[in-house]
Amino acid sequence: MPDHTNGHLVLIGATASGKSALALEVSRRRPGVELVSMDSMAVYRGMDIGTATPGTELRAEVPHHLLDLADPSEEFTVSMFQAAALAALGEIAGRGSRAILVGGTGLHIRSVVDDLEIPGRYEEVRSELEADPDTLDLHRRLMDSDPVAAGRMEPTNRRRVLRALEVTLGAGRPFSSFGPGLETYPETPFTQVGLRVPRPLLDQRIAERFNRMMDEGFLDEVAALLAGPDGFSQTATQALGYRELAAHLRGECTLDEAVEEAVVATRRFARRQERWFRRDPRITWLDVDDDPTAVLDDLLAAFDGCTA
Repeated sequence: MPDHTNGHLVLIGATASGKSALALEVSRRRPGVELVSMDSMAVYRGMDIGTATPGTELRAEVPHHLLDLADPSEEFTVSMFQAAALAALGEIAGRGSRAILVGGTGLHIRSVVDDLEIPGRYEEVRSELEADPDTLDLHRRLMDSDPVAAGRMEPTNRRRVLRALEVTLGAGRPFSSFGPGLETYPETPFTQVGLRVPRPLLDQRIAERFNRMMDEGFLDEVAALLAGPDGFSQTATQALGYRELAAHLRGECTLDEAVEEAVVATRRFARRQERWFRRDPRITWLDVDDDPTAVLDDLLAAFDGCTA
């Protein structure tokens, strides 16, 4: 637990780990608590079923933040998300209330927890760099212009090399000057608790949840979004389930194939979430089994212990 807490709890976990339901239960036991979604896709209007966005009844019971902020056709960057989250936390603190930040989008959580300085985007520079297929050559260019950043990444990690070089060239300052990097975990005023679920159980929950979403009309939701005049932004197209069902609606695969691929992709995403969060030594882990509410007392104790 941090030495200087701000009273807010960050509840972390892989998709389908039960964190949203537990956060809601804590808010019911501790009146006045407000929930801040840290899901990068729940910011989009009309993408409710696939992102498990709380309905109007739950929102009326407990204040929720960072939901339905943009249309799916709009880009909503990490820096935009960070600004919205910090603004919401400021409003919550101004009311004398406390928040539970709940979600599983790692970079978005880090942007708030560590108040990251996030570089801008430089699309023209990016396009020019992407035209070079030689990732090792790009890394050599990065080594010449920002050896510190180049030393922090594998020369073959094209995504990271491209981003670092894009920022270095576009911003006119080294990518490394924007901070020590995500491999550093400084002191933070946020208390972080993670839910750890056995992998077979998590895989089962992911499949069951996707089937429930299909029963709730997920396919119709995707069809309605595709029929819209503006389509999906580059950010929104990353949403799990939507791209697979969209492929089915375009005639590229059967519905069964789309559902199977969506479940597999979600399980892969959950693995990446686990690896991301496991690296953060500041997270206190709670082991969750069949009944997530079994850890409710421990979670309440953690929340009570992070009083500012």
